[in-house]
Amino acid sequence: MAAQSSSPATTNIMLAIYEKKTTSIDLYRSLRNYITFVYSEREAQNLEDDLQTLKQYRSDLERQSDPSPTARRDLLQTYYKALCLVETRFPISSDKDHVNTLTFVWHDAFKNKLKASQQSIHLEKAAVLFNLGAVYSQIGLSYDRATVEGRKQAIHAFIAAAGAFAYLRDNASAKASMGSSTTVDVSVECAGMLERLMLAQAQECVFENTIAKGSTPGVCAKISRQVGIYYEEAFAALNVAPLKDHFDRAWIAHVQLKAALFFAEACYRYSLELHEKEEIAEEIARLRTAVSALAEAKKNSRGAAAQLLDAISKLEANINRNLERAVKENDRVYLMRVPSPHSLPLLPSFSMVKPLPMNDVLDASKEKMFASLVPDNSAKALSRYTEMVDDVIRTQAEKLQQGSELARVRLKEMDLPDSILVLEGSVTLPQDLKEDVEAVQISGGPTGLEAELQQLKDLRRVNQELLIQTEELLQKEATEDSQFRSQFGTRWTRPHSSTLTKNLLDRLNRFAGNLKQAAESDARIERSVRDNYGHIAILDKRPIESALPTLSRPIMSLDANEDAIVGALKQSLRQLENLGAQRAGLEDMLKEMKRKDDILPKLMTSTGSYDDLFRKEIAKYDSICQDIGHNIEAQEQLLFHIQAQNEQFSAVFNLEDYRASREKCYKQIQAAVAKYREIKDNINEGLKFYVTLQDAITNIKQQSSDFVMTRSIQCREMMEDVQRQVAGLSFQDRKNTSSPSPAPYNNYPPVNHQRSPPADPQNVHQHGHSQQTPPYYHQPQQEQSPMPGYAHPLPPYSTSQTPPPYHIPHPTPGAPYPPQPGQEYGQPAYPGWRGPYYNNAQQQQQQQQGSMPRPPYTVPGPYPPYQGGSIGGGYYKQ
Repeated sequence: MAAQSSSPATTNIMLAIYEKKTTSIDLYRSLRNYITFVYSEREAQNLEDDLQTLKQYRSDLERQSDPSPTARRDLLQTYYKALCLVETRFPISSDKDHVNTLTFVWHDAFKNKLKASQQSIHLEKAAVLFNLGAVYSQIGLSYDRATVEGRKQAIHAFIAAAGAFAYLRDNASAKASMGSSTTVDVSVECAGMLERLMLAQAQECVFENTIAKGSTPGVCAKISRQVGIYYEEAFAALNVAPLKDHFDRAWIAHVQLKAALFFAEACYRYSLELHEKEEIAEEIARLRTAVSALAEAKKNSRGAAAQLLDAISKLEANINRNLERAVKENDRVYLMRVPSPHSLPLLPSFSMVKPLPMNDVLDASKEKMFASLVPDNSAKALSRYTEMVDDVIRTQAEKLQQGSELARVRLKEMDLPDSILVLEGSVTLPQDLKEDVEAVQISGGPTGLEAELQQLKDLRRVNQELLIQTEELLQKEATEDSQFRSQFGTRWTRPHSSTLTKNLLDRLNRFAGNLKQAAESDARIERSVRDNYGHIAILDKRPIESALPTLSRPIMSLDANEDAIVGALKQSLRQLENLGAQRAGLEDMLKEMKRKDDILPKLMTSTGSYDDLFRKEIAKYDSICQDIGHNIEAQEQLLFHIQAQNEQFSAVFNLEDYRASREKCYKQIQAAVAKYREIKDNINEGLKFYVTLQDAITNIKQQSSDFVMTRSIQCREMMEDVQRQVAGLSFQDRKNTSSPSPAPYNNYPPVNHQRSPPADPQNVHQHGHSQQTPPYYHQPQQEQSPMPGYAHPLPPYSTSQTPPPYHIPHPTPGAPYPPQPGQEYGQPAYPGWRGPYYNNAQQQQQQQQGSMPRPPYTVPGPYPPYQGGSIGGGYYKQ
């Protein structure tokens, strides 16, 4: 039933509870058959180790052969966790679809002949919890309470025993008592009585510690009184059904005597404090009450331990001695009226112990046994709980986001904190406008426009020089042709130069007209830069913020409280910033809580209602939800306060005038950016025009060089022919000694449209006589198609309409830019002669030109190509 032990220092004995006894059962076979039937044989094989472990736990529990109470305690705790996992995965009952081959049998701990037999795991769990509390009580009884450390260890063991019995009462007793076969020892009433008894013994150890430390009588009285109260509560439970007739008389006598002993001890200790205060009358009353309580308890002491009776006798002797002394002093000195014991107030008490919570100790949610078995009801419950959590997270996250957005909008309306920063000298532009200004400054800014205008002038000059050089080249050839024609008269039969160069000269004239109009557009750009430089020069300021107006303190102040106003507003803004940082932290906490919130193990070990578990688990979010609500409420109040402070700040520093001047400056900068971009776009279009025109003129110049070179070769051959005629050589002799007779001079061989790279005519003159020049006339190949000679007019190169300035005719509708030179000027404008001599001359020219630099200003400007159909700003029009 119970073991007794006493401490040499106190001679007070205490009680320990014996364990319940059970019979053997085969958990392994029954549970394995269920797994095979419901799940699969493969699943049963995978869970073989867990089944064997559970079987071993039960076998060790049945033997009760552990030499150490602590090892027995660990076994009981581990086995109870395993039972929690079994309960949620294996329905054990008499139902045919359940595990119906298991019957748990447990004997009563206080009357071993009584036993309970149930096909329910609740009886097994209740019995294990009872034995856990019993083992804890045995551990507490085993410590030597004569030492301080022994008393501390005993206190911890007894409160753990109280916790185990309390856990039994709250979680298992009711379910275990629902069967037809049950025992009293696991009932709610018995578990509650044992909890009080263990708390009484733990508080008694505290009292022994207090006496050993020499605490004041008042403190000892309070602790002693609480010991008596715990014993009184246990004694009251033992005197009512179902415990009244279930325990031995010695048990009841022990608890009753302990209750009386510590009530009398409290009265005795309290009387010592009254004597020091010279409250003799109450001292006498308290001592008489103690004597009466001990006398009443001794009447029912049959079966009580002798050591306990000795302790009562010693205390009774001390009480009687102090009572006799107090009565004499009152009769001789104080002469106070002694109050009735019933009129005395209750003695003060103070509890130093409470049951150890066993939820964490017996939590099976972290156990891995049978983890692969997840019933459908647990999976559905988890999904439902997840939805509940998501709803909480979503609602609170929306509150946090709305709070941050509200603060941002309200501050924007009040122009905060920008106005404070402006007062401190931190002037800033709106981000989009600042980016526009930075782009302007990166591209060179207004000061860089002068260099770009000079670049336009240089490109125009280069194009003009190319035109002049080309015209002079053609003019020189025409002059030489006229001189030979005058010299030889009718013998000079080749076509006039003016007939062959008409198309080239027409295009040169059109380009000259384009250059003239482009010069006018350049002049308009220069005028625009000069006229608007005063407005766009603001973009050259670095930093651009230096161009903005500043907010200064008022010149005159009546109360000189500007600093206080600014300081209070800045302090409120810092508080608002702290609230924002707090919201960010709360949002992170919500996400982290959700990430760690895995209740599946608890669902698998829960034996009660899922709703109760959900309410308990969701409740952990209540604290952070309250913090979020407090944050939003505090921000709303702070924003109202900031609004009032900002109104005062605006009035003192005249913010309205500052804002008006600032907006005016913003508009000036925006207008300057727009005008700069307009001028920049026009300059870029001009640069692109000149580069494209330069390529076109260069192409025509090359064609003219080719023409002059060919005419020079023809001129030499014709001069040789004319000279032979003058010398009296016959046409027939020349035919017999050289090559087939030539065709008439007005029918030259066709021109190959795939021209080799142009050759420099000077190179031809330098190297022409070092090569063997073939005869001018050749018999055309069969596969060649004849081309018209010089006498045939050439098709026009382009339309006769003169294009506007900075514009080359478009090859297709919608193409925004002039055609490439290879597209418009790629075909020769005249028929020419080609042969080995010409090709060799070209190769020599290429070798000389390969090391020469490209013409200047052939790289487009920094801005992207113009994409419109016309040049903006009125400076370049089609």
